[in-house]
Amino acid sequence: MNNIMDKKEQLVATAFNLFYKYGIHAVGINRVLEESGIAKKTLYNHFSSKEDLIAATVEYCDQQYFSWLDLRLHEATPGRDALYAMLDAFDDLFQGLDQSKPLFLGCYFINVSAEFSNPDHDIHKLCARNKEAMLRWITHHTSLVITSRESIVQISETIAMLLEGAIIQAHVLGDLHAARKAKAVVKLLLDKSN
Repeated sequence: MNNIMDKKEQLVATAFNLFYKYGIHAVGINRVLEESGIAKKTLYNHFSSKEDLIAATVEYCDQQYFSWLDLRLHEATPGRDALYAMLDAFDDLFQGLDQSKPLFLGCYFINVSAEFSNPDHDIHKLCARNKEAMLRWITHHTSLVITSRESIVQISETIAMLLEGAIIQAHVLGDLHAARKAKAVVKLLLDKSN
């Protein structure tokens, strides 16, 4: 049973790495099989289609993402400190200083949702779930700093947009300091709101 799970995990990790580096529609199943060294029969024992494999890579990335965030923020005090530490983690990621993450090639969830742009598509919905979970995370930490419920929602959504904007600026424009700039704005928002 362990070997079966290992092969499934190997397929998902290999597919994720290829899809992240080259794009989902640019990578065929045969390339995933070739890179993973796993037989086509084994692939189809675990996944009924390429879309099922893609969905598994989105779920894998989501788990990896929040594990990475937890690891990076393990010493941060919940609230303001955690919000700043989150942006510091992205600053390191953009600059290639985080050795635990591969070369930054944009946000996998944004990249995948662009390839499955119909918001009703299951894969698009999986990508949206990550963004919703991140907004909940930001809202939780913002609520430890801000007391007004209305302000919590507004500031949390603004912080989430600043993070997403920083990710896009870093990827599309190569602005390696985008997270640092977002952090400066977050500091102003939090200071002004208290």
